[in-house]
Amino acid sequence: MASTPTQRHAVVVEDDADIRGLLVLILEQLDFVVTEAPDGLSGVEAVRETNAELVTLDVNLPDIDGMEVCRQLREFSDAYILMLTARADEIDRLNGLDTGADDYINKPFSPKELQARIRALFRRARTPAAPAEDARQTDELARAAVVQKSLLPQETVRLNNYDVAGAFRPTRSVGGDFYDWYQTPSGMHLTFADAMGKGMGAALIAATVRAVMRSVADTPAIADAFNSASATITSDLDQSGSFVTMFHARLNSSTGLLSYIDAGHGLGLHVPAVGATRRLVSAGPPVGILEGQQWPAAELQLDPGDALVIVSDGVLDAHDSLEDFMRNVEKAVRSEATSDEACAALLELAPAATAEDDVTAVVVRRKPNAGLEGNHQTIRH
Repeated sequence: MASTPTQRHAVVVEDDADIRGLLVLILEQLDFVVTEAPDGLSGVEAVRETNAELVTLDVNLPDIDGMEVCRQLREFSDAYILMLTARADEIDRLNGLDTGADDYINKPFSPKELQARIRALFRRARTPAAPAEDARQTDELARAAVVQKSLLPQETVRLNNYDVAGAFRPTRSVGGDFYDWYQTPSGMHLTFADAMGKGMGAALIAATVRAVMRSVADTPAIADAFNSASATITSDLDQSGSFVTMFHARLNSSTGLLSYIDAGHGLGLHVPAVGATRRLVSAGPPVGILEGQQWPAAELQLDPGDALVIVSDGVLDAHDSLEDFMRNVEKAVRSEATSDEACAALLELAPAATAEDDVTAVVVRRKPNAGLEGNHQTIRH
């Protein structure tokens, strides 16, 4: 499949205007030139006209369904086809793949997961290496790296009966990953975010997000705090054409109750002391996509021995499937004695030699004997 590093074409076939707009933004962040199609027939023609290398294809369309679109595309195109469906039953999934689709993803989807799936598809045919960076670009990346490093928490937080750690490893391109935490009278606040894009622009957006989130720390209700902060952040993002995925949480350390909001991040996991690991569902799109968007809060009970794990898409990118990702994250967390060691193991899931994005991890583990001990535990980074 012919492709150049600077200009790849994609076609978004989706009848819902809001979802179509989100898909366009996600693909543009991956440097695709994107053509929109609101129905199946116009989608087929758009692929024919642009010779697209990627097609995101909704199953339920107003004219012909996505299965038929996929069959027609395979008559003349070898584009990667990623099908999106709100119908989660296995028959639809298998039918989609039998018609020539390369992968599928269920709605509602995480932008991070979607980007990871797309990167995995294109890894099958590696593009030529990009030309060497000039001195100006190298200097900008160095300055962006300094900004990004400064966003990591500097203060030490001590919580009874908790073992909490974070780890961050940037790539040469420097993205917008960061995590932040600080102690409160009842426990701690935690923010994990990724500003889409690379270089100084992404680093500055991340710095803005961190400052705004800290400014609402005293707002009693997490949903009120987050929605107020997001309105401020969105106004800034309008000027840059970017968006931010975020996971924000407040922990009551005495009860283990964690209130959280996931805005398009989708890479938070609950690893219980006993039982299956589950992925925490996003409450809505990333911040900056829709004006006036509100995100409801959810709650998670961290019992003794339980862990909250949040990772960046750099970890997800290193896996060929969501199932492999969840299995390896769970193994990394369960096999290590401390959260610090677990974070190191999570970063190793995306080796530095092959990682294409920043790799970040935070682990909040309630100690198994939490009801018995009274010592303080230091949060490390």
